[in-house]
Amino acid sequence: MRILGIDPGYAIMGWSVLDMKGNRFRAVDYGSITTDAGVEMPLRLQHLYSELTAVIERYRPEEASIEELFFNNNAKTVIHVGEARGVAVLACVNGGLDVYEYTPLQIKQALVGYGRADKKQVQAMVKTILNLEQVPRPDDTADAVAAAICHGHSAGAAQRLEKLKKRGMKKII
Repeated sequence: MRILGIDPGYAIMGWSVLDMKGNRFRAVDYGSITTDAGVEMPLRLQHLYSELTAVIERYRPEEASIEELFFNNNAKTVIHVGEARGVAVLACVNGGLDVYEYTPLQIKQALVGYGRADKKQVQAMVKTILNLEQVPRPDDTADAVAAAICHGHSAGAAQRLEKLKKRGMKKII
């Protein structure tokens, strides 16, 4: 399975493309899309959409994992991040991808085993799981990788459950 991970943002949108076979991950590529603060928001959103669409066309992921928003004290920031997130979802849906959403707590739980883990713990697990020499930078990119890994773990568990159901097992202890 090829997974696109997205950490939504309007100044920096992190993205990653991972291949998952069995329970192993391989980084295909990752990076970030940036926009300049002085540019009008509609043009920033257009740039995010165009660049993410190019990533989807280039790597042809099968599914997308995007981090859900958490409330920030600054309402204007939340609105702009929500707009960027909407653009990312649209790019994925227009690219034919199924989109899965995970909270920051779910992502941390999937990588570290603890939903209140700090950013450094999550980044250390990203590096370890993918056997990387360095943590992906900027942080938004590492967060996108974490979102993709979270989905891989969740999708893998769902696929195993579905196989058990097909074999006639109704209850798992």
